Amino acid sequence: MSARTSLIVDVDTGIDDSLALLYLLARDDAEIVAVLSTAGNVPTSQVAQNNLAWLELCGRTDIEVAVGAAGPLSTPLRTTEDTHGPQGIGYAILPAPTHRPSDRTATQAWIDLTRERPGELVGLVTGPLTNLALAVRADPALPARLRRLVIMGGAFHHPGNTTPVAEWNISVDPEAAAEVFAAFSEVPADRTPIVCGLDVTERIVLRPEHLRRIAELSGSTPVETIRTEDAPSTRSATSNPVVRHLSDAVRFYFEFHRDHGQGFIAHMHDPFVAAVALDPDVAQYRSATVDVETEGRITRGQTVADWFGLWGRPPNARVALDTDPDAFLDDLVDRVATFARTVDRAVKGSGPEA
Repeated sequence: MSARTSLIVDVDTGIDDSLALLYLLARDDAEIVAVLSTAGNVPTSQVAQNNLAWLELCGRTDIEVAVGAAGPLSTPLRTTEDTHGPQGIGYAILPAPTHRPSDRTATQAWIDLTRERPGELVGLVTGPLTNLALAVRADPALPARLRRLVIMGGAFHHPGNTTPVAEWNISVDPEAAAEVFAAFSEVPADRTPIVCGLDVTERIVLRPEHLRRIAELSGSTPVETIRTEDAPSTRSATSNPVVRHLSDAVRFYFEFHRDHGQGFIAHMHDPFVAAVALDPDVAQYRSATVDVETEGRITRGQTVADWFGLWGRPPNARVALDTDPDAFLDDLVDRVATFARTVDRAVKGSGPEA
């Protein structure tokens, strides 16, 4: 087994955040130190409940879940239940968690954990950057203590998915994103943040066939079939609880993309960025100086990259621009299926796999 990567995971769970958590739990080379909850797809309290519920379903109540800020730094919170469902996890109804969030806030967790393990932890943010921005405000030395920061956010040579130029995570709290990019401009060049925007994440296209393969490989029966002609909100009847709840969540995402003219698919931004956090070599990058527009009447939330040093400022990001989507999706399917089978056997009392 390769060396483990220790992660602080800051999420706004979220359908694709949910699959990102499952993917990380499925990887032996990942140690999730804490899951921090931020407002974005749904309010913070619901995000925390989703995180607790997924972890408990998977038998990982040992992982800390912390509650973050209730909203952006300086503007009202916008959520996106139309995209992710009323609870943020599509049609899935997870068992209510029996454990509770940590006593410390997400902001304090960022500070404490990086002080306890300087130079060891990789930060993975798949939601708005509010919690991290607040942590950096309170402790400006924090960026120097992270081993690496990986962000799902932004759009560079790609249209936005919230406005014509802005990606969702950045657009929710542009001020937080701008502060984070500025703060991380001081880290050594080999530790500049990795930014995975829509240029690469919208190439990670999950289809019903992928869920069928996960069900097959996990031994779940009947094998999952999700069809565009199914009645809205059709629920999965497959036997494996992880596969069943994942299917119910992703079905909503398929329907959202179809209803917005993108086909019966789901862009899985966050699982891919989780893979990058563990192995940056799965993508190709270009260095740039990245800043965020916070004032523009029609460009607020736009991530702007200076590729040629026109601002006279050193690069502060490595922007992901290419990857092999099929290779990643094959890896995702295999790992999540194996993990789902392991969880199911543990629940049934047959112990770990041989």
